[in-house]
Amino acid sequence: MRASLDTNVLIHVYRAGLEDILFDFFADGVFIYEQIRKIELEHHGQDILDKVDADIESGKIEVYTNESLKQQAVLKIFETNVNENKLLYGSGDLGEVYAISLAQTIGAYSLVTDDIKQGGPYMSLLQMEYDIMPFTFADILILRYLMEDADAVQTMRDFNTVNEASDLQWSFRSQMVKFIKRFWKDPYKNEERTWMSKLVEERKIRVKSKFTELQKLL
Repeated sequence: MRASLDTNVLIHVYRAGLEDILFDFFADGVFIYEQIRKIELEHHGQDILDKVDADIESGKIEVYTNESLKQQAVLKIFETNVNENKLLYGSGDLGEVYAISLAQTIGAYSLVTDDIKQGGPYMSLLQMEYDIMPFTFADILILRYLMEDADAVQTMRDFNTVNEASDLQWSFRSQMVKFIKRFWKDPYKNEERTWMSKLVEERKIRVKSKFTELQKLL
């Protein structure tokens, strides 16, 4: 999988020192638009800039610029996507607008954002006809656990580390309930239920016992 990243999730995982979770999970590529590095992180993430820049330099994060989009003959498509998405989101969601627009333009299947407010990018992508799956850092941790790339104890520990480092005050229980509702009990989209069913089948995931194990730690 590959993903376009929003500003907030970058700040959250880097402050926790757990950014490698993103690179391991999205092994096909992690991308940001230049505005997120030059403007958003300069204003909100000064404390993580050196680490982000090191990962950009090493190739872990690919930064898309207007010039690189122009070279790929998709700059006009990107600009159209930006203008359309600006109509859907508030002026305070500009980072999200660029992240979603980049995902649409380059065909990234995933957007990673921790903005879960009603009307924000995460909820909008769940409810609207976009070919992009939104994930929060908590979603990624749960998926990683289901795919047996981490055990229950590490999953809880990593959630708490990110949660505390960024003062999100999220509840793991509520994030798990939302995850189960989204992919099994009351999906927003049938495509997501199908995607999860395929993943469970391919990975031979014992869903009920896996969530029971997590519940015991709560």
